[in-house]
Amino acid sequence: MTPLFVLIAALSGLIAVGLGAFAAHGLKARLSVEALSAFQTGVQYQMYHALALLAVAVLLRVLGHSWALAASGWLFLAGILFFSGSLYALALGGPRWLGPVTPLGGLCFLLGWLALTVAAVRALRL
Repeated sequence: MTPLFVLIAALSGLIAVGLGAFAAHGLKARLSVEALSAFQTGVQYQMYHALALLAVAVLLRVLGHSWALAASGWLFLAGILFFSGSLYALALGGPRWLGPVTPLGGLCFLLGWLALTVAAVRALRL
């Protein structure tokens, strides 16, 4: 699972940098200030959680496999897809029904951090 999370983290970071550059140079003149801000928020959270996913991969290698670490990685990925993905789509004029998807992605991020906390607490007990 560690190599898979490294791969996903690397691709997510690559995509975040590319989308950030695209927003700064290609969308700046085309989107409203609010839409551009939402897009940039998606980019920021994608990058933060790409790095978090990379940390999960390292922790899996160092601490060994645990359900909590694996869950945190999958939840971070779900958060990227739902939170950042919905913000990108909404900023680019996607359907309004995507609005409620954004907080679900945020919930995935929170649960991912909670799962990481559980993994840390369990590791401290060893």
